[in-house]
Amino acid sequence: MKGIITTLLTAALTALPVAASAQEYPNRPIRVICPYGAGGAADIVARAAAQELAKLLGQSVVVENRTGAGATIGFEAFAASPADGYTLLASASSLHGIASALYTRLKYDPNKDMEPIIALAVANNVLVVNPAIAATSVAELIAVAKANPGKLTFVSAGVGTSVHMAGELFKNMAGVEMLHVPYKSSVNALVDLIAGRVDVMFDNIPSALGHIRSGKLRALATTGPKRASILPDLPTVAESGLQGYEAGVWVALLAPQGTPRAIIDRLNTEGRKAVQTPEFIRRMSDIGNEVLGGSPEQLGEMIRTEVTRWHPIVRASGAKPD
Repeated sequence: MKGIITTLLTAALTALPVAASAQEYPNRPIRVICPYGAGGAADIVARAAAQELAKLLGQSVVVENRTGAGATIGFEAFAASPADGYTLLASASSLHGIASALYTRLKYDPNKDMEPIIALAVANNVLVVNPAIAATSVAELIAVAKANPGKLTFVSAGVGTSVHMAGELFKNMAGVEMLHVPYKSSVNALVDLIAGRVDVMFDNIPSALGHIRSGKLRALATTGPKRASILPDLPTVAESGLQGYEAGVWVALLAPQGTPRAIIDRLNTEGRKAVQTPEFIRRMSDIGNEVLGGSPEQLGEMIRTEVTRWHPIVRASGAKPD
């Protein structure tokens, strides 16, 4: 009996520092690693959320960009950090569904070595073609591709990017062959698409929007589960005949594995408030993003859905890391 009491007392005393630190959290600045480039879609969401969280938490929330290797360099730096709530990750769905299948020799697992906190926002892509392509709808594009197997080219910002895999998913579900042409950036890909040197792209909405409105590109559909609020008259790919097609990219906050649940809950509570502030909603609306939110458990389910959707597509594509 004495041994049992001693064991229980030891466990209780060991837990005291964790409980105390959770109650005091946060008492110093928080670092958010963004494994994507400054000024990119994920970075914009991360910085907008950090600004609102700083007000709610009463501490600085600083975003640090650590890019490379499909976001895995930044992820590994994050995963190796102390599980104390002072280093977080602004993750994107492509890290969990695409990069985790593409980069198979990682020290840490993007789908295990983390704790979900909250989903922040989702950016959907838009399917655009050069106006010279004889297609004004998804159905017509599929018909053109089937009539000319392997002759249509679709471009992306690089092998394994979300816009690349959006095209691979389209090919898989539509049963068509198109040649993938990777570029170093979306800007370079768009230049050749507008010039008519290539044919099709699944681009981020903010990147393509000006070219759609000017008539330099023809938009056929958006890639989310519902119509994009910034392009309300444009159907989704799923609406257009490929039922179940979805290729949006969400951004979320994660903590290192083992972070105390009390800290996760505090960050989720303030995160829910942050994404509903007028300023965050306005900034997301300006770039065509949809605001999310929800519980850590809901984010965990979103991550599992990404793995189920994208791992088979990555394997089928034969894509290899650059």
